[in-house]
Amino acid sequence: MTLNKLKFLFTLSFILVLSVPAFQGCKISYSFTGASISPAVKTFTVYYIPNRAKLVNPNLSQQLTEALQDKLTRQTSLNMVEDSGDLEFEGQITGYDIRPMNIKEGDTAAQNRLTVTVKIKYTNNKNHDDDWEKSFSSYVDYDSTQLLSDVEESLMEEVLEQLTDDIFNASIANW
Repeated sequence: MTLNKLKFLFTLSFILVLSVPAFQGCKISYSFTGASISPAVKTFTVYYIPNRAKLVNPNLSQQLTEALQDKLTRQTSLNMVEDSGDLEFEGQITGYDIRPMNIKEGDTAAQNRLTVTVKIKYTNNKNHDDDWEKSFSSYVDYDSTQLLSDVEESLMEEVLEQLTDDIFNASIANW
């Protein structure tokens, strides 16, 4: 290597080393999950999400509340607190519907669709410009020959995963 190339590499390395502290004060941190969280945010609260739908699954409120808490705990470094977190999630289940889909011969449904709709209010107590209130909906289709009671548990796993992904992406990942 020539002397000029060595000088150039040394100078470039020196500039990079000096510039690192300047970038450490950035206001947003990123993770491999796509989360962009201000360093000022340390905690979150997910309040119990009651079921206000006309058709009620008795376990859904607890399952959704816990699924959202688990998602935030697993995919962020935030600590969960019972009340007044830096980030707050509250809301209600507004819909739990079963509708026939894919009508086949004889005007009968080949499949049914289970749809769950929730209304969530997100409050960022460190930056209220990020606050929002939105509805999220997720559905899964199942064979109409099956009873809902026989497949409901596995269907709910899919629905809850999609709902928590959507809520996470709208709040933490800012999508």
